Amino acid sequence: MSVMVSQKRELVVSVVQQWLRDAELGLNNLLLHRTRSLLTMLGMIFGVAAVVAMLSIGAGARQKVMALIEQMGVRNLIVEAKETLEWQAHSKVRKISPGLTLGDYRVIGDDVAGVVASTPRKRMTPSKVIPKPQQEMPVVYGVDPAYREIARLQVANGRFFDQKDEDAGAAVCVLGTAAKWSLFGSANAVNEYLKVNEQWFRVIGVVDPQLSSDAGVGGAPAIDSNNIIYVPLRSAFERLEDSYSDVRDEIDGIYLELGDGESIPAAARITRAILDSSHHGADDYSIIVPAELLAEQQRTEHLFNIVMVAIAAISLLVGGIGIMNIMLASILERTREIGLRRAVGARQSDIVRQFVVEATMISFAGGTIGVLLGFIISRAIAWFAGWSTVVTLSSIALAFLVSISVGLVFGIYPATKAARLDPVEAIRYE
Repeated sequence: MSVMVSQKRELVVSVVQQWLRDAELGLNNLLLHRTRSLLTMLGMIFGVAAVVAMLSIGAGARQKVMALIEQMGVRNLIVEAKETLEWQAHSKVRKISPGLTLGDYRVIGDDVAGVVASTPRKRMTPSKVIPKPQQEMPVVYGVDPAYREIARLQVANGRFFDQKDEDAGAAVCVLGTAAKWSLFGSANAVNEYLKVNEQWFRVIGVVDPQLSSDAGVGGAPAIDSNNIIYVPLRSAFERLEDSYSDVRDEIDGIYLELGDGESIPAAARITRAILDSSHHGADDYSIIVPAELLAEQQRTEHLFNIVMVAIAAISLLVGGIGIMNIMLASILERTREIGLRRAVGARQSDIVRQFVVEATMISFAGGTIGVLLGFIISRAIAWFAGWSTVVTLSSIALAFLVSISVGLVFGIYPATKAARLDPVEAIRYE
């Protein structure tokens, strides 16, 4: 038994030593022909870099969208009133539909089962705010205290308004991060006062930063989630409503949070039936189901990954063809060397192994440089274009493993052709 173990150990050591010798020969040959080696790697370098950069852009976009959807709440159901800037279209819709109202909110709350928290929303864009905003004018959200739980708002400083504030229509407000910096800069905003149109509000809290998107997600409006002034819903109606509309119960959003185990698609169907009835079929609202958006985004991500793999294969295929061409040209240059090695006892498998090792080393070096270049490109895109890019381990592994595989596949044919050369003819080759 010990003799067999010793023989196996010696065999393994012998094989490893052969591969190491071939690796040393391959490295010396690549260094001897640096320009040719670099030209061989170029296709692989740019192919891998393109794959890593493209996947980083896609991963960054997907990560941001997924985070936005999760921020909306996978157990939430959101109703958004559709806005139109054309007065004629607005008047036409209003002839058959009163728009989204507090009456809709109450009926939905009564008829939809499993609602654990809910709030209507009154959104307004003030004509003026004092102190004067240093950036874009903040938007006012009139909501119930339950909005904090539904929207997963975390208070960074102070507190959020409670039911007492809502019942009293208190002149208090809570600021988003961007609104706070735009209005008060780095100073502490809590207990300071701000004027919205002609009404003064006392700041009682500031919330943590929220994710925002330049484009709407799933029908939700594109609004900077950090540039918001939150006020009690009753305060919005009683203190700010008169200058905006004669319809005292018109709102533009409804948020519902459903309990675990409740069917969100069923709740969405009931909500749609209620609104279709009260709005007389007018298409002046949209229902957003974040859970369905999340599932759709996951399906899109799967399809995107398939497309990226296909693009990676095509890009690296070009690099592989370049490796094969250079290796075939190398065989012609090294025909005498191959003949001499065969004449002194080298087997065909030794010649195959030598050329395969060289092709693998080219792919390995090209893949490594390509990954680094792809990372640099993704960082440059994030810096100059302002896009979110994420270089994932999976994208690096995909590009790198495919590059090595391409090197092996396209190195086998030249290696086999070199091994089949007749030793006598190879030595006589000029």
